[in-house]
Amino acid sequence: MTAHVDVLDLVSRLKAAEEPFVLATVVRTVSVTAAKAGAKALIRPDGRIEAGWIGGGCARGATLKAARQALADGRSRLISIQPENLLAELGVKPGDDRDGIEFAKNMCPSRGTMDIFIEPVLPHPALVVLGSSPVAVALVEQAQPLGFHVTLAAPFAEFNILPQADDLVDGFGIEASPGVRRFVVVSTQGKGDEAALKAALAIEADYHGFVGSRRKMASLREKLVADGLAAARIDHVKAPAGLDIGAITPEEIALSILSEIILERRHGQRAQLAT
Repeated sequence: MTAHVDVLDLVSRLKAAEEPFVLATVVRTVSVTAAKAGAKALIRPDGRIEAGWIGGGCARGATLKAARQALADGRSRLISIQPENLLAELGVKPGDDRDGIEFAKNMCPSRGTMDIFIEPVLPHPALVVLGSSPVAVALVEQAQPLGFHVTLAAPFAEFNILPQADDLVDGFGIEASPGVRRFVVVSTQGKGDEAALKAALAIEADYHGFVGSRRKMASLREKLVADGLAAARIDHVKAPAGLDIGAITPEEIALSILSEIILERRHGQRAQLAT
């Protein structure tokens, strides 16, 4: 697949499937280059160019390197691939970053210049909520506008009306797909606490939170350890979940939890953007 329309079609399909990729777009060329402005390529995390074309080996290495970096830090970047003499005239070396432009050396005889915009497209962060409590429902309602892919897991019989989550699971049997930043909150509040915590701890996540007091979590910890769960893993659960903002209502508690999750999710990113 090399046509422009095929790249855009694949972009739509991969976005819908929540699969990560990079879209590389040639935005400027000077002198002789194989690809011209507007050329696009879709790059997979393993370095494969799945569709499109942005030129041959002159641009490929620098583009793939930038794509890997973009997938790792989630930041778009503009790379300028130029012959060594032009880099010297600008007073930069390959790998330098000036005013938001990252420079690389063109080793090809054509000695052309290509500026390529590297845009990472990452899956939505996943929020898994276990429980049917009012806080659980408020979490679902508040998280979706913030860009989370929300899964709600709880016995359906406990709801009068099922909330509008992206995914609904009857019970606590969650099967989490790999490769996504994931945040897990248990908000059973007395209805299946132990079972929900076991299910939550089986999920690899950046954050595990429990809506309940420290005393209640301590009691559940003893039971879970007696059932064979590792104490160190249980101790990673934040209990009570959420930042201390004086929250009282379910909606306020949900806001405090999402604030804590966003703090974890964005850790370090503002510093990167400021550089």
